[in-house]
Amino acid sequence: MSEFASYGNRADAPPVCPRHPDRISYVRCQRCGQPTCPECQRPAAVGVQCVSCVAQSAREHPRTRTVLGAPTGRDRPLVTMVIVAICVGVWVAEYLSRSSWLFQTFALAPAIGEREPWRFVTSAFLHGPLMHILFNMFALWMLGGYLEPMLGRLRFALLYLISALGGGVAYVLMTPLDSRVGVVGASGAVFGLFGAVIVLNRSLGRGTQGIWINLAINALLPILYPNIAWQAHVGGFVTGMLLAWVFARSQGKATLTYAGAAGVTAAVALAGAARYLIG
Repeated sequence: MSEFASYGNRADAPPVCPRHPDRISYVRCQRCGQPTCPECQRPAAVGVQCVSCVAQSAREHPRTRTVLGAPTGRDRPLVTMVIVAICVGVWVAEYLSRSSWLFQTFALAPAIGEREPWRFVTSAFLHGPLMHILFNMFALWMLGGYLEPMLGRLRFALLYLISALGGGVAYVLMTPLDSRVGVVGASGAVFGLFGAVIVLNRSLGRGTQGIWINLAINALLPILYPNIAWQAHVGGFVTGMLLAWVFARSQGKATLTYAGAAGVTAAVALAGAARYLIG
């Protein structure tokens, strides 16, 4: 006849994980010395720590942030990479399908912008010829790699999307409302990033000469390529500058940052709505 062994409180009882008393563990946390099972172990500089000690350490030593509120140590521009991947994926899908369905569904034209307002943003993820997407993605990669670690992922995503909205609204404001000419491209959002770099660099005491040169080169493109929607460039640029001013003035305070971003978004959206109401 066999029986289950009961260790109880015996001194020779095997050590068990405090969070999982049914699991025996001979590995101990380097900080508190308590047994910790594989599920609760977290790598440390020497040995492992338990999840409780890791959480306590995070509370005692909060992660430092940039002056604009972004966590330090995040050098990988994840949001930038995602946006580039979406734009390239959409372009490849449209090219391989030989269909204009994506363009017809997501491009922005003043005549249909009121009925389908999502086009003000979705148009920023579509592109035309190969050089169009190559140029925009190169600029996005360079600017995003600089701005995203400075602002943080959420602020950078807001900057891109709201600048895209501002570019679309500016295009509608300066184009006849009965126009059915569709506009696509990340140029409005990219110009918003240009504007943000100028404002943020000045607020941080950094030079902006190189940005102005690049901006001037980009501003000449509509002269060389008449089909480029320069209106979206202007709108995105102004919107990006406004958002960057909000970010700089907020000094990393999340409530002020997002309230200000909401205010800029509302102002841009109202400008577009007024265009359709007034005609």
